Amino acid sequence: MKTAVEELSPTRVKLTVEVPFDELGPSMQAAYKKVAEQVRVPGFRPGKVPARIIEQRFGRAVVLEETLNDAVPKLYSQAVDEVDLFPVSQPDIEVTKIEDGDQIEFTAEVDVRPSFEVPDYAGIEVTVPTAEVTDEDVNTQLDALRQRFATLTGVERAAAKNDFVVMDLRAEIDGVNLEEQQANEVSYEVGAGSVLQGLDDALEGMSAGEEKTFRTELVGGENAGEEADVIINVKSVKEKVLPELDDEFAQLASEFDSLEELKDSIREQARRNKLVDQVVQSRELALDALLEQIDIPIPDSALKAEVDARKHNLDHQIAESGLSRDAYFRLYQTTEDERLAEFESGSVKAIKTGFVLDKIVKSEELGVNEQELTNFVVRRAMQMGVAPNTLAQHLADNDQLTLAMVEIVRDKAKTVIGDAAKVVDEAGNEVDLKAIYTEINGEEVTEEEAPATEE
Repeated sequence: MKTAVEELSPTRVKLTVEVPFDELGPSMQAAYKKVAEQVRVPGFRPGKVPARIIEQRFGRAVVLEETLNDAVPKLYSQAVDEVDLFPVSQPDIEVTKIEDGDQIEFTAEVDVRPSFEVPDYAGIEVTVPTAEVTDEDVNTQLDALRQRFATLTGVERAAAKNDFVVMDLRAEIDGVNLEEQQANEVSYEVGAGSVLQGLDDALEGMSAGEEKTFRTELVGGENAGEEADVIINVKSVKEKVLPELDDEFAQLASEFDSLEELKDSIREQARRNKLVDQVVQSRELALDALLEQIDIPIPDSALKAEVDARKHNLDHQIAESGLSRDAYFRLYQTTEDERLAEFESGSVKAIKTGFVLDKIVKSEELGVNEQELTNFVVRRAMQMGVAPNTLAQHLADNDQLTLAMVEIVRDKAKTVIGDAAKVVDEAGNEVDLKAIYTEINGEEVTEEEAPATEE
């Protein structure tokens, strides 16, 4: 087999592949067998029709067509490997020559990962937040813990922000009650930011037993997007009472006997989280710095596929929420145009990142062993709230184990970049990532261990 490569653009090539006919032997045999199983010839059992009879009855062209259908995809994959291309789209294949008994020729146009060099990433300088834990950090965690153990106490006054009300809601359009737009005994925190615009303003100042009507746009159901009158009937008003910060609270909220012991535990956990955050941020920042040094053209087909996938996921999320599109974006304090613009820029970065990490995976000869794949599945299953065996079976049944392994080796490549960086904290102190690895159970820090941060 001989393959010629013509560069049509930095991201698209045309392969011209010439194949001697004798290399089609296995596919030719498979073609005869397939045709023999499909045709019916008197005197021969199905699947037992000789090749010469098939050609006499149905013609050589039928066999050649089946042969090429079987052989060309395999020959294309072989040609791609031989010329070391990285396709990112399905090829457009055309058989351009068939010389029976001599050779065949076909062309394949396909989008590919463009050629580029990864610059030296050793010593990239990045700055991460310090791992110092402040009293404010501890108090923030304590406040969150107090919120979890807060109690609600009824009050004989008008509702204010952060109070909880129990209410009945119903909606009318032109005086006609909408049965699907009503709910009873709804508990709601005033000021929480309802997707039902105007609800918080209407509730403030209302007391138990009062009724109020306000006009707004419905956010779900058959009448989503229509203006309606919403009637609120407040049943009760309650205020949130936080527990006192004392030893009794520590015993209630934790395994510790004293508040000081609880604070020490929170401080230590916060320190650990900040150390993990230093590791994760060093990798992300080093990768970002490396990406800034590389100019990579993005194949149109890859960009379209990535953007379309994100749009599909967004549509699914909106449908699952039961909200109108306007209400959904209002809930997340953005607009559809802003989200689509984020898709475009985010997709470009995601594709570029994948290209660079894949190069490093190859140059560093990174791989995945069985234990690493198992650990990945277990962590992901915990995040999804499913049994690891269930997730593993799902990945296997849907041919997604390869994607999982790609994710693992790319994360390894990101670690290689981060470990090669020169990392300092905001106070100018050098950060020893290996020392952090050793301290945190002596294990590799994964992104799943990183504390949640706001984007």
